[in-house]
Amino acid sequence: MFYRTDTNDHGMAHDPFKAIVAPRPIGWIGTKGRDGSLNLSPYSFFNIVSDKPKLVMFSSSGRKHSLRNAEETGVFTASLASRHLADRMNASSAPVDYGVNEFDLAELTAKMGEIVDAPYVAEAYTALECRLTEIIQPKGLDGEGAESYMVFGQVVGIHISEEIIRDGRIAMELARPMGRMGYRDYTDGGENVFELDRPGVKRQ
Repeated sequence: MFYRTDTNDHGMAHDPFKAIVAPRPIGWIGTKGRDGSLNLSPYSFFNIVSDKPKLVMFSSSGRKHSLRNAEETGVFTASLASRHLADRMNASSAPVDYGVNEFDLAELTAKMGEIVDAPYVAEAYTALECRLTEIIQPKGLDGEGAESYMVFGQVVGIHISEEIIRDGRIAMELARPMGRMGYRDYTDGGENVFELDRPGVKRQ
């Protein structure tokens, strides 16, 4: 099948776009408001964008609480959701009013960063402490701003649980990081983790 995205006439029950670009890692963004309130929200529009310096990005559809707090305070954290926290990650996605503490809502422990004044999920196997570098509103072909805001941050601190470290590496079969597949589907890095060596260049 083929369809044009200007008409979006795909004939399917749901728009397949987000199911095509999958799996997408979930950045569990932790922020603290100016009023001292704590916020936690999972974003599947999340990824690393640079290694030197270490930069990550999450994209907010509209001006959500995570965006507001990161913009006002200049910091945020990104905990990575693993399979054992799937239900609590989902609970933290509930659409609640500003100031409602999703850590409490999802029965999670909020731990403040070592470097940044923002909370991360203590139960998560890994977490990144980030300082805001920029926020952009990307434009479409018509030059108009999208309904999303891209929030970039430089990673200034990294937490890794000793539980998932084996032989000097993060054991993905233990970490089982969750990814969003599309629709209501998720995946994790469980039993089906496999390695591929990058090919070398054949010399003539």
